Amino acid sequence: MPMIVEYIDAIARKKQRGVLLLKFHPENLGEAFFEYDYKKDKRRKKVLSWLRKNKLPWLACAHEASSYLGDIYIDVPFDESNPHYQLLKDYLENPDGTMRDKRIRFGYLSLENAMKNAHHDEPGFWERREENFEAGE
Repeated sequence: MPMIVEYIDAIARKKQRGVLLLKFHPENLGEAFFEYDYKKDKRRKKVLSWLRKNKLPWLACAHEASSYLGDIYIDVPFDESNPHYQLLKDYLENPDGTMRDKRIRFGYLSLENAMKNAHHDEPGFWERREENFEAGE
């Protein structure tokens, strides 16, 4: 069964709030992203295992109408006082705010930025986009 992947901006619009995401980069930073296989990334597997162990919900997501490269949305609000956010932040970041693993990006997409693509939610948007692509427009 194919995996359902939502766009991170669409998730933010559905939640009506800013959202957290994790992006994983190739082990060899010189490796091109089209060569990167997220399914074989041991660091990503370790993070997903930790999320499950700590009962932090997540979903596969793609970045604003792009291909899926292993990114994940974490269903925890960006709130410094939230204990789930604190747990996640402490796992991913050093006390000085730098990432424990420089090949993992811990990001935030604001609802304001997600709303810039609200037209993607209009009925028929993706079908029209595909038709235009096939027509060479």
